[in-house]
Amino acid sequence: MVQLICIGWILGIAFMGTSMTDFGLSALPVPASLTILVLSLVITHRYKANLGLKYVCSCMILVSSLLAGYQYAENRLTERLKFKEEKPEQTDVIVYVNRLNELKEKSVSQKITVLGRHPQPVQWISFRKREVSEGQDSVSLHPGRYYHLTGTVRPAHSFAVPGAFDVEKWYLQQNIMSGFSIHAVQELTEQDVYRAGHADFLHQQRSVSSRVLLWFELKRLEIREFILEHSFGNKGLLLALLTGDESLLDDSTKTQFQRFGMSHLLAISGPHVLILASMVCWCLIWLINRYKVTVYLRIPRPYFVIVPFLSCVVLYCAFVGFEIPALRTLFSSLIIGVVLLLRQKLKPLSILLFSASVLLLMDPFSILSAAFWLSYGACFVLLRIYQTVQRSEKIQHEVSDTGLSQIRRMLGILFISQWKIFFALLPFMIIFFKQIAWITPFSNLFAIPWIGLVIVPLDVIAGLSFFVCEPLTSAVFWLNDQCIALLLWCLNLLDMLFHPSLIPIAMDTSVLFCLILGLILLFLPLGVLPKTWAALCFLAVFLNDDTRHGFELSILDVGQGQSVFIRNQDQSLMVDTGGSMDETQFSIGEQIILPFLSVKGIRTLDYMVLTHLDQDHSGAYEHIKDRLLVTKLLSSEQLSVPVKTQFEYCSQGQQWQMGEGVTVQVLLPLGEQLAQAAQERNETSCVLYVQVRQAIGVQNFLLMGDAGWPTEFQLLQQYPELKVDVLVLGHHGSRHSSAYAFLKHYQPAVAVVSAGKDNRYGHPTQEVIQRLKALNIPLYSTVEKGTVSFRAVPGKAMQMNFYRDSLPWMISQNDP
Repeated sequence: MVQLICIGWILGIAFMGTSMTDFGLSALPVPASLTILVLSLVITHRYKANLGLKYVCSCMILVSSLLAGYQYAENRLTERLKFKEEKPEQTDVIVYVNRLNELKEKSVSQKITVLGRHPQPVQWISFRKREVSEGQDSVSLHPGRYYHLTGTVRPAHSFAVPGAFDVEKWYLQQNIMSGFSIHAVQELTEQDVYRAGHADFLHQQRSVSSRVLLWFELKRLEIREFILEHSFGNKGLLLALLTGDESLLDDSTKTQFQRFGMSHLLAISGPHVLILASMVCWCLIWLINRYKVTVYLRIPRPYFVIVPFLSCVVLYCAFVGFEIPALRTLFSSLIIGVVLLLRQKLKPLSILLFSASVLLLMDPFSILSAAFWLSYGACFVLLRIYQTVQRSEKIQHEVSDTGLSQIRRMLGILFISQWKIFFALLPFMIIFFKQIAWITPFSNLFAIPWIGLVIVPLDVIAGLSFFVCEPLTSAVFWLNDQCIALLLWCLNLLDMLFHPSLIPIAMDTSVLFCLILGLILLFLPLGVLPKTWAALCFLAVFLNDDTRHGFELSILDVGQGQSVFIRNQDQSLMVDTGGSMDETQFSIGEQIILPFLSVKGIRTLDYMVLTHLDQDHSGAYEHIKDRLLVTKLLSSEQLSVPVKTQFEYCSQGQQWQMGEGVTVQVLLPLGEQLAQAAQERNETSCVLYVQVRQAIGVQNFLLMGDAGWPTEFQLLQQYPELKVDVLVLGHHGSRHSSAYAFLKHYQPAVAVVSAGKDNRYGHPTQEVIQRLKALNIPLYSTVEKGTVSFRAVPGKAMQMNFYRDSLPWMISQNDP
């Protein structure tokens, strides 16, 4: 029953930010859910023999624990969102610094505790330009000190697109209420802070626990500075594998580890913690055996080791900042220690589930992190492998086994386990990263043993010796530097032989569900359910029917740019791709377009129309054209396309069908206008008209690109009878577009504008907004609403959905 309660609790918290009514359930207060849970447990215990009643009560236990977990998560979410900053503003704040900064190439980021902004201290993340003088920052916020900062509040604002990285969710999970751009710094004394009315906070920071945690941060800083001062060749990896601080890692190393699917090895994980605890306990046991073996007469060896082992685990977790993988190990170790002390039977799966439940009780927002799912998912797979190995050893215990055969068997287990972990974690990789590295099982074969058995232990020894003998630290770091160099040499060799790259995976929700269900069936213990059922799930993945998709049109939130996705049945079209000013620094294509298409299950676009070649409409395509297969591309100007892509000029008269009942028509430009496209890009934008004939309500969409008044006048002259239900405003709502006469003539039911938050052009302009208000035409912007989607539902009116409205952390708390 404990396992059932833990599973329900974890699943309930996993629904954080969603509506239970979407799944046919109603939320209950936590006390009511717990009451149902207790009653079900009592009935189950009292009527053990009644299998029917036991089954019903088991279902009640699962559902009630799920509802309790969900309501608990929602309550915590509501409380945290109260302190989220909504608007940018210039302000002065008093802050306390207790965390190490993170160095980047051009900036420095650092978590700060802001005092007096709210009834309780809140955490922000500060940013400032990196000004390096003789290898050190000229301006630095030192842990353990108070400052008066002047700067700009920068609330997180995500590109609200399905599949794209959600910055606002990351802030929420990290308990960061806002960003803050620092302009001026003034250090304060404790007396200054006391006079400002923060005596309670000062008292809290003088507590033993706060001082210990601060001491760890200062030591992490000292170790970073120690590594910086020496001429090691791989400073970034030495530091990251010891303290989890990636400040010294260069982008090329990060990229290489990503391409090999080894990014998880850069984070402090459970093995790091266990290595330190095991090394310390081994030394302690050696000393006891040599000098005081009589201790075991009073305390048996297993019980004698528990306290120092757990102490080491706690200390190292504190040293690396209590990251999720380290916390998983901490809670699991504490539970195992308690079970051993109580002399109870160890049940690995129960310990794993109970550890996850305790972690989520303390911090339910961990559920939003990829690290939680990957960490516990990998542990579950390793547990299943361990159980399989145990069974095989019981079968073969009477068979003589030579040393060579044992080595072969262990290598076989290592190889098989890597493939099992790869496939078991595949859904999480698709959900969180939308791409996989095929070479991962091979690279991990030597990387994991080498890092886990050689590099990390040497790093830990160097870290321990840092507190005792710095010359020894330098020598061990140098030795470890050579070991890391050998690892990188092997990776470079594999790079030259195989040229591994990240493979984007396109899989929509229904297909992904089939994959997850199949893998669950595959990894369940023998005898629970037939393994052949998994084959049916995998068959559904490969026999996916693309024609089942109804009509969908989505205006994506790509910032100051435009991108529209259209799909009907098995046909897909993308109108523009957006594009940042420098796609090499931040790529709209890689970070938004490709992840969005992955979520939609789109591997190939049948059509792409680049309305014109301005950077904010087509820049992303130039950056991803070799990774995105497009069958046919249309534009008002010639551009280079891959061999497999057919190019055509976009001009009036072109028309094509997208499945049954959907027609796409090019209204403008005229063929003779194309000669001026390079000089008059905006007014030669491809204007598209999309008709959904069988839809109820909204049927006609007009996409204006960057067209302004001249093009609008031309449309009025040539298409006076055009029916427009949804108008995607031209030129992002510029005052030189969306003329009053144009809007009044077509009188669209809805207007949508794609623009960037706080863009320097002021789009959409007040002039356009006032014209729309005067004509009672509702305006929806991607700034406030995120991605705006229209979906045709059989027998119902066309549905309009806003992505920001679907996630509570994206909804403004000031909204009525």
